[in-house]
Amino acid sequence: MADTQSVRRIGYTRAPLSTWLGIVCLFLLFGLIVLAVIGPSPRTSDYEETRAKKRMERLKTLHEESQKDLTTYAWVDKNKGVARIPIERAMELTVGDLAQKKPAPAGPIATPAAQTAPAGASPAPAAAPQGAAVSSPPAEAPAKAGPPPSAAAAPPPATQQSPVPASPAPAATP
Repeated sequence: MADTQSVRRIGYTRAPLSTWLGIVCLFLLFGLIVLAVIGPSPRTSDYEETRAKKRMERLKTLHEESQKDLTTYAWVDKNKGVARIPIERAMELTVGDLAQKKPAPAGPIATPAAQTAPAGASPAPAAAPQGAAVSSPPAEAPAKAGPPPSAAAAPPPATQQSPVPASPAPAATP
């Protein structure tokens, strides 16, 4: 039994003071090495200033390239015969082309005729879009719905518009 008590004492013994002192010294040594490496590094805003200068240089070169593209002649695709011309010359050519062409007369604007519905009739359903399936009501529905809608509610027949432009109608004031 005495052997087991001595073993237990050995398992629970504290680390000597020299071990703790060695661990603390290692942490201090590591801290000094980190300070020696990081300490002399500059702590100014030179980094942001250099980034700003690089951005300004890139912006300046981009502006110069775009000005060059807008003011010089160059081939875009020589095989297809596509060239780039200065924007001032392009505007002159466009204005010259538009000055030679006469504007086409505008056709008449067709406005739908106002339809009046009888007082007792329900509003007409909206027209279905093209290609939409139209379902027909069941056979018993007309018998229960009442009288058929009057001819006044039917849309007028489509008339053919003349190709001659009509003068615009005066606007009605409310």
